Amino acid sequence: MRESQNFGMEVVILLETYMRFILSIPLLAVVILAYVLLAQSGSMLQPDSTFYDTILPSGAEIFFLVGDVFVMAGLVALFIEILKAARYAGNTILDHMLSTATFIGALVAFLLVPPCGTVTFFLLMVMTLIDVVAGFSVSIVAARRDFTVSQGNGTLD
Repeated sequence: MRESQNFGMEVVILLETYMRFILSIPLLAVVILAYVLLAQSGSMLQPDSTFYDTILPSGAEIFFLVGDVFVMAGLVALFIEILKAARYAGNTILDHMLSTATFIGALVAFLLVPPCGTVTFFLLMVMTLIDVVAGFSVSIVAARRDFTVSQGNGTLD
């Protein structure tokens, strides 16, 4: 009976470890990967093709391109990443490393992969840079807030 309980606890610990790693994956990396796969696929749905168009009540016609949808998804992912940076957890270093790797990968793709040399991809790359800078900034502010300085007489500064 004890062996099955130990096995169950080991499975729970393993699942928690995997979940922490999965939650550390930057959502912007998923958006960028989807963009690169779509751009490289050569399918009918290219980043500069029309995704949706409609006529507003004012009579103006509005066009949403596939690239515009990626920018909106990138903004939502950036918002979630900033919320993730604001939480205090033991895996913030892993979050920072993966966010930095995402930025470097996006920069390399922007410079070297022809289908990624678009304004849409440039905006996604800038979002990854903002994610890196915001993540480090939030961590520094949180660490500074948690740090208290004691003078020699026991009073806090």
